[in-house]
Amino acid sequence: PKVFFGGDAAFGPENVITAVAHGHQAAISMDLFLRGKDLATDRPPPTTNLLRQKMGIHEWMYDSPVVADIRYQVPHEEKVRALSSRKVEVELGFDEQLAFREAQRCLNCDVQTVFTTDRCIECDACVDICPTSCITFTANGEEEDLRARLMAPATNTEQDLYVSDTLPSRRVMIKDEDVCLHCGLCAERCPTAAWDMQKYLYSVTKAGKGC
Repeated sequence: PKVFFGGDAAFGPENVITAVAHGHQAAISMDLFLRGKDLATDRPPPTTNLLRQKMGIHEWMYDSPVVADIRYQVPHEEKVRALSSRKVEVELGFDEQLAFREAQRCLNCDVQTVFTTDRCIECDACVDICPTSCITFTANGEEEDLRARLMAPATNTEQDLYVSDTLPSRRVMIKDEDVCLHCGLCAERCPTAAWDMQKYLYSVTKAGKGC
């Protein structure tokens, strides 16, 4: 009781971003505790927001080309030198060229595909242009049945399917988020703007300067 901690000591090895986030949340918990408030119910809730990324007919505020590049490995020091002293850094880091290539693989996971049922004319243009066949228009049904009927069967049951409201044809649009590249081709191809690419912002209360 009365002990607040986070980071690697609390939850195991993670990155520095996670550790800093834990620090902010611990500071908020301490403040609530000292003021006699409930650490769960009185904690400020997170906020979310969606921002359109469309700039022009074929212009977007982000770049997400379809690439098949595998992950670029961080160069390591030679084993003999790396093992010669515990002070030797094993990872050398990326040079400018490798860093650029690795950054180009970013899928812009914070940019989400947003589907508006009322605008869809069921032309299937998005289905035709999708490079991963993650979009399907079909009759609704139970999840297990739907997963088997998609353009490309959705086998990762840990990832929820994106299912639209019922369309005029009584079908639904189903998208397998597990294989979506966030490339935006569906939104660019759609003649009615039923598809849109929107940046998802998630914000939590952070500790102030006085914490």
